[in-house]
Amino acid sequence: MAEKRNIFLIGPMGAGKSTVGRQLAQQLNMDFIDSDQEIEKRTGADISWVFDVEGENSFRDREEKIINEITKNQRIVLATGGGSIKSRETRHRLSSRGVVIYLETTIEKQLFRTQRDKKRPLLQVNTSLREVLEALANQRNPLYESIADFTIRTDEQSIKVVVNQIINMLKKN
Repeated sequence: MAEKRNIFLIGPMGAGKSTVGRQLAQQLNMDFIDSDQEIEKRTGADISWVFDVEGENSFRDREEKIINEITKNQRIVLATGGGSIKSRETRHRLSSRGVVIYLETTIEKQLFRTQRDKKRPLLQVNTSLREVLEALANQRNPLYESIADFTIRTDEQSIKVVVNQIINMLKKN
């Protein structure tokens, strides 16, 4: 049953991991953790600042350590950062320590959902956001797919519908 397992939400920025995760945790009476918020809490700085100061590689090392620590907990819903799956170790830990749910979305929805977001370091570029998101999708989507126990498309569905789909999937398995 869902209540006895950890649930890890993966997917690109703008897929709804944090929003769905909060609602899902509430519905299942589990603890919710957002890995990006956890990094910000521990460093005392915004993700974008950490990214700028440390660079992406150091940020990913920090993220890997924090996700390793978080996933040792029980009865949690974890919303991961979109790039966390770049780490082989993180992918292994997620798939071995809980149920991995890939929240899938289109580039169009990502553009819409992230257009005013100034906190995402990978979007603070001078090139087209569409090109950045497409490049990230080409690199990351196969990694999401490789560890996902379930995939749910979030584009045209409300948070409530997505949460109910996840709960129903978990009950069946």
